[in-house]
Order: sequence, then C-alpha cells, then structure tokens
Amino acid sequence: MNLDLSNLKDSLRSLEKAVHSYHTLSKNNTLSDDDMATVKSGVIHNFEVAYEQCWKFMKRWIEVNINPDSADGVTRRELYRLSAENRLITDVDVWMEFHTSRNLTSHTYSEYNTDITFQSALSFLQPAKDFLERLEARND
Repeated sequence: MNLDLSNLKDSLRSLEKAVHSYHTLSKNNTLSDDDMATVKSGVIHNFEVAYEQCWKFMKRWIEVNINPDSADGVTRRELYRLSAENRLITDVDVWMEFHTSRNLTSHTYSEYNTDITFQSALSFLQPAKDFLERLEARND
C-alpha cells in the first residue's frame, strides 16, 4: 500500500524555506535581535512539524510493510532502530538527538533550550530529506 507522502513533503518544504529565510536574513545587519528571534522561532516551529511528520511516517511505513504490531507502543529509540534496520535512516543516535531537541521546546521555553533546538533544526533538514528519498524509493 502506498503512503500519501504529501504532508511530509509539505512540512520539509516549509522547513527548507524557513532555513533559507534565516540564512538570507541573517546577512542583513539592519534586522533587530527581536526580528532574528522571530525568524528563529519560525525555523523551530517548522522543525517541530517536520520532525513529527518524519517519525510518524517511519511508524506507518513499518506498520504497513513489516508488521502492523511491530511499531506499536515502542520507544522512539526502538522505532529508529527498526527504521535503520529497514534502511529508512542511517543513524539512530542522530535521530535521538533530534528527538531530544524537539522535546526541549515542548516542556520549557528557555533561551538555552531554544538555541539547542534551533541548531538541531538547522542540521535536521538533510537527514529528513534523505529519509523522504528512501521512503519514496520503498513506498510500494
């Protein structure tokens, strides 16, 4: 069964646009710190959405293609391990770091946590695009 990947693709496109905007606007010395904080918040928001889409599609693909019960109730680490075993991702530890960063902003909103999550958001785009590419290749 083919999975409809349109939501995942849309979330990654939105993240890519937000990251591109950040890189473009960060070169503009006339923007205030508040303006840059707003741009960073947009990147973080798009990261949160794209990250959620990614793990949910990993789970769906495993349920559809491996076993409906194999991803039910597993920890995130186990989900990433199953995804790596099935060649959807390459590095479980990197995806766990994204998970940790994602959780930082959902529990508290300190500047320190925001900075960590923002850096993760910037590094997330390529692994997420790689995941989508592998998912598309195996979406049958």
